[in-house]
Amino acid sequence: MSALPEDAAESLRRAWEPRFRRFIAEQPDCDPGHGPAHLERVVATAMRLAAKEGARPEVVLPAAWLHDCVHVAKDSPERGRASRLAAEHALRFLESAGYPAAALPGIRHAIEAHSYSAGIAPESLEAKVVQDADRLDALGAIGLARCFAVGAALGRPVYAPVDPFCRKREPDDRGASVDHFYAKLLKLAGTMQTAAGRREAERRTAFLHAFLAQLESEIAP
Repeated sequence: MSALPEDAAESLRRAWEPRFRRFIAEQPDCDPGHGPAHLERVVATAMRLAAKEGARPEVVLPAAWLHDCVHVAKDSPERGRASRLAAEHALRFLESAGYPAAALPGIRHAIEAHSYSAGIAPESLEAKVVQDADRLDALGAIGLARCFAVGAALGRPVYAPVDPFCRKREPDDRGASVDHFYAKLLKLAGTMQTAAGRREAERRTAFLHAFLAQLESEIAP
């Protein structure tokens, strides 16, 4: 299946995005980092990457909208299954709504493979685009804000009082939000699957490094 022309892609968005928004609004509440605003940003980024990389919007658009339609808390032992559960839930919705059947296998894989904790390698260009878009939202200024919002919701301090920048210990992001930078966020640029995603990830990661340097200058004894 080849990518849709630009005008057809816009028609797809006009026809389906209101349905995706309604479906998402009907799902249970999630943590502060994975709500509707996160989805809007991931969709916007995914569609930009799709246009640059030549990915099929008929797969990318629903996968980006529905990738978090099942929420599993970050501190849950079931976290690694969240993307598979979301894929199953999304496919049931899309089938019942009459979404084109030819796109469904690609959508399933893109949703399953987006998750960092699931460890599923993206095999299609569309899955790579959705994974990159989701990971980019964990970087830069918005990624920083999300990290601390989720950490606060889970009752975690901003940084550990001893070795806050993990120079002599392994990071434990269950203990402090800054540890999450070292456990995951600063590694994301190296996992990007597309050229456009890598360029943007490097730019956003530089912002995180600058923030950490500023934080250290402020809390140093």
